[in-house]
Formats: sequence, structure tokens, C-alpha cells
Amino acid sequence: MPRGVARDHDEKRAALRKGAARYFARQGYDRASMTGAARECGVSKALIYHYYDRKEALLFDILEAHLTELVEMVEEAKDDGLPGLIRAILMAYADADAEHKLQIDALETLPPEMQSPLIALQRRLVVIFSDAIRAERPDLQADRLRALTMTVFGILNWFYMWHRPDKGLTREDYAELIAKFVDAGLSGLSD
Repeated sequence: MPRGVARDHDEKRAALRKGAARYFARQGYDRASMTGAARECGVSKALIYHYYDRKEALLFDILEAHLTELVEMVEEAKDDGLPGLIRAILMAYADADAEHKLQIDALETLPPEMQSPLIALQRRLVVIFSDAIRAERPDLQADRLRALTMTVFGILNWFYMWHRPDKGLTREDYAELIAKFVDAGLSGLSD
């Protein structure tokens, strides 16, 4: 008789994703091993292989969970306009620095069939932000809209690199500052 799924299956997977993400981000995905990920998570190598048959499957699960959460949070905030989206994504990035670093550094190491659904999630984020910018500036031409959308992501995506909790601006204060900065920039643009 096949073994059933443990009641805490999802919680264990989430803990494995979190620990492995920290390890992969610190070590560098290309130099990391499943043995090291298991050690970081405080579990046996056999247990990590019970959940993931290979390192790529673990990375995919980390990135899919991260990007899905980002899309869900941004979808919920899109009625709040661009300031709400900026706040939502920065809040979603809280405690996800490792996952975010992996998204930037390691996604392209996955085989194309694993990259495809992750890239679709990234594109969904871009569309939501682009729509919010277009709502503020319907006169923008497509090339300028794309450039401005990617500029906003540039501002948001590198926050994890320099921000130190308990030093300087809080995440919430930064979200407010950047929302005002982007709004002023959009208002000041001329064609």
C-alpha cells in the first residue's frame, strides 16, 4: 500500500525551500550541493531527496513559490495604483532576500522547460506594473513605457543589496519614498 502524505508535508517543503534558498544564495547555486542544502536545513540528505529528486527541482520549487507569492501580493494591490504596487512588492521581498537573489542569479541555469513558467510569472509582474504606469501616463509610447517599467523594477529589485534592517529607512519608509519619487518622475516627463 502506498504511503500517504504527512500532515506537515507542506510545512516541511516550505522549511526546506527557505533553508536551501539561504544556502544556495550564500554559496552560489552553481557551487552548492544537495548535501550542503540538507545540512543547512538540519535534515538528512535522504530526507531532502524524499522531497526533491535533484537540485534543479529544488531551485524550481524555491523560485516558483517566491514568484507566485509576489504575483499574488501584487494582484491584490493593483487597485491601489502604483504606490500600492511598490509597497506590496517591497513587503513581499521582506525575508525573501535569498529567494530574490536566486531569481536574479540562478533562474537561467534551469533547463528551458523549467524556466518557462517562472518567466511567465515574471512577465505577469511586469504587465501589472506597466498597466499601473500606463494608468498614470496613458500618453506614453510603448518603448518609453517599457523603459519606465523596467526602471521601477531596477529601483525595487536591488533594495536587498544595500538595505540593512534597523539602519536608515524602514522598508515602509522606502516604499513611500520611492512611490513619491516615481510619481514625481512620471509627472515631470514630457514627450
